[in-house]
Amino acid sequence: MRTVTYIPSKNDIFITSIRKEKIGHTAALPPERYSFSSGSIIFPKETDTGGSWIACHANGNAVAFLNETVTADTSGASYRKSRGLILLDLADHTTPFNCFLAINLNRIAPFTAVILDSFHLFECSWDGRSKSFNELDAQAPHIWSSVLYANDTASIRKTQFEESVAAIKTFSSKTVLDLHQALDNRESTELRTGAAEGLLTTSITLITIGPQLAKMQYLDVISGRIFDTEPGAGATTL
Repeated sequence: MRTVTYIPSKNDIFITSIRKEKIGHTAALPPERYSFSSGSIIFPKETDTGGSWIACHANGNAVAFLNETVTADTSGASYRKSRGLILLDLADHTTPFNCFLAINLNRIAPFTAVILDSFHLFECSWDGRSKSFNELDAQAPHIWSSVLYANDTASIRKTQFEESVAAIKTFSSKTVLDLHQALDNRESTELRTGAAEGLLTTSITLITIGPQLAKMQYLDVISGRIFDTEPGAGATTL
């Protein structure tokens, strides 16, 4: 269960993923830089599949996944590859949006992908049978909520997100991360739905894309540690 947001500012672009998992779910590895054929990619790694739910290429392209789509029809499906590995296939391409259009998704579980490709923003969906996509305004903020959230809950979250973004006077990695922590904390007390029972927020991952640098910060909510991919940075405790 995930929330993904996109926030453009004067100098930087921020893409954030709030991740909720069932209690007892195997923890992911914090982000590292991994070498691929197209260059360096930063992502947190799922220990069971080696895939991820969010990734940023050194060239400034980025991909983030939500795992559900409204029209999914996947009962009894046998999937041939993890969605997290599909995400890395997209991130490893010089144009991840074109890769989405071309890639074979037969027997892949449904997903929605938020793709930043050469500073163009796309919402791309696979419902288990067909693909669809929209190019969005890259100069405006956006939020995507898992379909497990009730429609009224998603609407409230959208309003709260937009109000919070409008209230920020100076955008930085810290102010954007603080915004998402507050958004998640507010949900925990006000917006808990039946679908969210038994789920815990495990991490908040923030991509910051600037004129010359793409970096990732990863807040392990369980331990309170922040992992930063900048050279020489380690983990700090809140």
